[in-house]
Amino acid sequence: MKFERYGIGLIKGMMVTIQHLLRHPTVSQYPEQRLNISRRTRGNELIWSREKCTGCATCAKTCPQGAIEIVTSTNLADNKYEVETYRVDTGYCIQCGLCVEACPYDALFMGYSFERAKYRRGDLVQSDDELLESPERPASGYYHPEIAEKLPEQTLLIDKIVEKRK
Repeated sequence: MKFERYGIGLIKGMMVTIQHLLRHPTVSQYPEQRLNISRRTRGNELIWSREKCTGCATCAKTCPQGAIEIVTSTNLADNKYEVETYRVDTGYCIQCGLCVEACPYDALFMGYSFERAKYRRGDLVQSDDELLESPERPASGYYHPEIAEKLPEQTLLIDKIVEKRK
């Protein structure tokens, strides 16, 4: 056996490691540098419009997981339904977007946020006022192109690298 090539593989591996250490990083540091996600993303929340909702429960009927619960009552004076409770269990929701597509009155939107982790299972159930749109809970442009035009354009990793080198 010849021992004259002992350690060559180790040296080659170290050279590859050193080359990668000296290169410009291609990964953004998440908490400090955030990339703009796609305008049509389906975040892990639903945005509900109380004004547009008529209580038809089409969204609850089309949900394959049964994550949406809607309780309505009849208003005899106005001859229409009033929504008493609108509750979504985001723990069961699979973000398929079928409820948004099925809503005939455009009262439901997918959320734009994706950082909505909770520590307790009970905190995943959102109801009434928690589902309304706010600056902390913007609506996504999924199935609503008029909203997508207002959202910031998606930032790709390549764009961030070009910005850093300038």
